[in-house]
Amino acid sequence: MKYRKLGTSDLNVSEISLGSWLTYGAGVAKDLAVRCVDRAFELGINFIDTANVYGRGAAESFLGEVLAKRPRDSYILATKVFFPMSDKDRGLSRPQILKQIDASLQRLRVDHIDLYQCHRYDSGTPLEETMQALSDVVRQGKARYIGFSEWSPGEIAAAFGLPGVERFVSSQPQYSLLWRQPEKKVIPLCREKHVSQIVWSPLAQGVLTGKYLPDLPPPADSRASSETMGHFIQRLTERPVLEAVQKLKPIARDAGCTLSQFALAWVLREPNVASAIVGASRPEQLDENAASSGIAVDPALFARAEAIVATVTPAG
Repeated sequence: MKYRKLGTSDLNVSEISLGSWLTYGAGVAKDLAVRCVDRAFELGINFIDTANVYGRGAAESFLGEVLAKRPRDSYILATKVFFPMSDKDRGLSRPQILKQIDASLQRLRVDHIDLYQCHRYDSGTPLEETMQALSDVVRQGKARYIGFSEWSPGEIAAAFGLPGVERFVSSQPQYSLLWRQPEKKVIPLCREKHVSQIVWSPLAQGVLTGKYLPDLPPPADSRASSETMGHFIQRLTERPVLEAVQKLKPIARDAGCTLSQFALAWVLREPNVASAIVGASRPEQLDENAASSGIAVDPALFARAEAIVATVTPAG
């Protein structure tokens, strides 16, 4: 496993990180989830990403239980705040940030979060209020660093324009061969501000594994067939997308790797990306994904792949 520095922080995160959206505490049986976390550590994955809203606290509670047996300095822990936790609890106001950080710390059974992220931008709260609250969380020792997910370039620039507040070290965008929008403005701006990307859905929710075939129903054990995990994947399983992905398989073979590894290596080809977040419902999925760290792929193969999917997905 290779490691990259996260923005201006002193955190060195594994190129492949373990996520918990739709999986732990919700869509994956507990015994399998525990095995996945244990296998992640064996593979050198040191970066674990979650959010308070995943399972309405269930993912954090699961991770708090399974990580309690490990030394706190053996892993880098990230969580997020914004989405509703109840009918009244949502957003990035000062009261909410201070309330939700304490609740996350309790569920995760730790005294600090390494990276506390705004899960989205809160247009209903003044940015100054949000940034001051986040800064206070850092200065109180409850979080070491702060980041954001899916903020616009204007929102990012505005945060950096505020005086006397902590600076973001990370951005968490959706980014993959099938979704290249961050390349337009977010990545260039973040590069200028020394902010790293930690990418969600680098395998397009499993579509870039190639396991979904155009003329067949999804595998029974896949996310697309799951009642709890499958409702976010429909757009990615449209026939033109699946046909294009199947055409990537020979290119991956030419690169000497699986399609999953090829897709992750494509994301990691971008120097501004510090880590690609993967979900796993089985330990062997992590074996395959972790092996993508450090893979050297001919840029010409990446270019061929980009040309194939360009007709079915927004480009950067």
